[in-house]
This record gives sequence, C-alpha cells and structure tokens, in this order.
Amino acid sequence: MNIAWKEMKKSKIKFLILGSIIFLVSFLTFIISGLSNGLSQDNAALIKDLPEGHFYMNSNAKETYNLSKIDEGLQKKILSKQKDAAAFSIQMGFVNDADDQQHSVAFVTSTDSTLFENVGKGEIVLDRSMEKDGIKVGDILTNNQFNGEFKVKGFVDQKKYSHTPVAYINMENYKEIYRVSEMQLVFVPGKDKADSIAGLQSFTNKEFLNTIPSYSAEQMSLNMIIWFLVAISGMLFAIFFYMMNVQKIGLYGILKAIGVKTSALFGMMWSQMLFITTVALVLSVALSHGFNLIAPNGMPFSLTLGTTVQLSIIFFVIGFIGATLSGMQIKKIEPLQAIQQGEM
Repeated sequence: MNIAWKEMKKSKIKFLILGSIIFLVSFLTFIISGLSNGLSQDNAALIKDLPEGHFYMNSNAKETYNLSKIDEGLQKKILSKQKDAAAFSIQMGFVNDADDQQHSVAFVTSTDSTLFENVGKGEIVLDRSMEKDGIKVGDILTNNQFNGEFKVKGFVDQKKYSHTPVAYINMENYKEIYRVSEMQLVFVPGKDKADSIAGLQSFTNKEFLNTIPSYSAEQMSLNMIIWFLVAISGMLFAIFFYMMNVQKIGLYGILKAIGVKTSALFGMMWSQMLFITTVALVLSVALSHGFNLIAPNGMPFSLTLGTTVQLSIIFFVIGFIGATLSGMQIKKIEPLQAIQQGEM
C-alpha cells in the first residue's frame, strides 16, 4: 500500500485523469438511472405500487390489456374464491373543469378493494399533480361522454399511468363513459404460483409492466445506456492499468527479484483502483443526490438509496475485473528478463 501511494503521488496527473473520467462516467450513470426510475414511476406508478401478485387478462387479447374483457361470471367466481382480489379497468380520457379547460387523465375503476380508491357515483379522486392545474376538492368536472358531473372528492399521491394523472371513478360511471359492461383485468395479490384459469393469461407484476409498450421501450433504452456506461468504465480501468503495467515492467522485475510476491503487486494495483473508484463515487453520489434536491418541478427524477448502493457495487466489481485483467501480464514477468527489457 505504501508503494502504491508513493506511485500515485509521483504520477498524480495520470491518476487524476483516470479518476476524473470515472467520476464523469459514474455521475452520468447515476443521473440517467435517476431519470429511468423517475420515468418508470411517472409511467406506471399505479401498477408498481401494487403488492406482488398476478394479473389476469383475456388470453385472446394478445397481451394488450385494452383488448381484454373478463367475463362477468368468471370474474365473480375468481373474486369469491380470492377474497383480496380485485377486477379493474384503465382507459385514457379527459375531464373538463369549470372554465371548460380540458385535462388528460387515465380513468381507473375497480371492484371494492383496498388496493384501489373506492368512490361513489358522481365522485372522482385525482392524482395530486392535478392540483397544479388549479383543481381543488369540491370542484365540479365534466366529460363529454358522461351525462352527469364529477365532484372532486380528494387527491392521492404519486398515481400516474402512461405519464398521465390517474382519475378514480365509480364503476357505473366508467361503464357509461366507455359503453362497456366487462372489466379488463383481474389482480390477485400474493407471491404464490399463479392459478391456471381457463380463458385467461396470467402475468407477474414485472411481466405486466412489460406489456405496456411505452414502459418497456422507455426502460429498455435507458437501461441499455446505463450498462454501456458501466462497461466503458471497466474498459477504462483495463486500458489504464495495462499501459501503466507496460511502463513498469522493469520495476516489477526488480521487485520480484528482491522477493516481492505477485500477489503483493496485484494488491498494489487493487488498492490504487479502490482509492480512485471510492473518491470518484463519493463525489458523483453526492452531486447526483444534490441534483435530486434541485431538479426542476415536474422533472421525473428519482434516485433511491438502493439504486445508488447497487450501482456503486457494480462500479467496484467492474473496476476490480478491469484492473485484474490488465494485470495478468504481471504473473508472466521474469525478473531478469523484465530488468533487461526495462533498461532498453
């Protein structure tokens, strides 16, 4: 460790450049990860906030919930057997306020359940983001396909679907607006294996999220960028330490000649990698979480502690692998040959 520290002080410009690059790559990774999590919540918080369980839709719907219709008799049978289950539907729509201004919403209705908001006829519960549009409890909202009026009963936090505020309405009102009599989906909470139900296809929470086209495409693109950045950081470590090792072949030969073990040389390289990565990650984590606090209102950014720890561990592992691969040549160094090569 002492030798590693002396080398870093002697060649501080080289190590500073590597540390700066790792800092920039890790900072960008944390920012994109925060955006990915934020967009994920903004796109499907309604589904993500549900407990682990299984979604059922009509098997003829081709994994498209909009095309799914659950037979009423089958729905009653499932709900009577599974006491915590709920049948629900989601449709994009709009409401008009008192000034006849139109607001896009995702209408959601369900059978009586603690998993969803239960509202009476003529009532509506909105995502709290609608307050920014000037809507208040007690306001009257209308819809061109609905003969009656909706009275705002209250607001809920972080309930979005397809980047649109959720609007909970009564099932009878929903059926009138969309001229339907069946629900689209049945959700059965629980981690047990999904029961096979004739005519229905089951999905886990994650599988159901991937049936939402905007969600899967959005998350796949962002996750691909994140993993490319992680791979780039590993390559940077490998290239940097490889070049350093080539320049130090003569030094390694002398150290081996005086009895320094190969494991000690690897330890010197690992300690340098650990120091550089730690400093870079501390700075990038601090700045990315600082960005989380100052991000503009409405910007879907959410960087959790769990995500931060996970990515930090990945960076350490990738750095260790990159440095180790670059140092494999150290094992092959013969003291006399290395010294002679270093003198040329």
